[in-house]
Amino acid sequence: MEYGALYFYTSTIYQWRPLIRQYDFYGTITDSLSFLHKKGVIRVYGFVIMPDHIHLIWQLIKRNGRESPAASLMKFTAHSFEQHILQTNPNDLSNYIVNWRCRKYNFWQPEPDWFLLFKEKTTMQKLNYIHNNPLQKKWRLADDTITYTYSSAKFYETGINEFDFLYHYFDFNDRLPEISFDQVL
Repeated sequence: MEYGALYFYTSTIYQWRPLIRQYDFYGTITDSLSFLHKKGVIRVYGFVIMPDHIHLIWQLIKRNGRESPAASLMKFTAHSFEQHILQTNPNDLSNYIVNWRCRKYNFWQPEPDWFLLFKEKTTMQKLNYIHNNPLQKKWRLADDTITYTYSSAKFYETGINEFDFLYHYFDFNDRLPEISFDQVL
């Protein structure tokens, strides 16, 4: 991913396990996003945290020391997951053992999905997708988009921003080409 561009990014828990919901790691992820934002390395324009994956619309601004912001997010959250599980349910760590030279446990699937957003229409489609994700038949995590806590939907629908790392995509530095509202529907 290039710095300064806008991306749709998806990262999934290893083997699609509902780890985030199982251990209530939603706050761990939002805290990490907040930390990276305060360091000036990311800006988030949309997000949803699901039981086994996350979707972000974000801009990587600069490296976080020697790491990319995406690597820092995965590394920090994985370390937090490991420490929490070690203290609360150490036997569950066996579900995340990997035979890798660089680590003993892996909580995120390797190679997250991402693609460049360069049109407003595509950005709106992805925002709608992530905001409606908790309502899908498979999940049924909320009755409507704004009541699902770990999403940017409430911000976009009401203007109430409960996350210090969240920006409206209109605030993206390299504004996307304009389209009419009718083209989004």
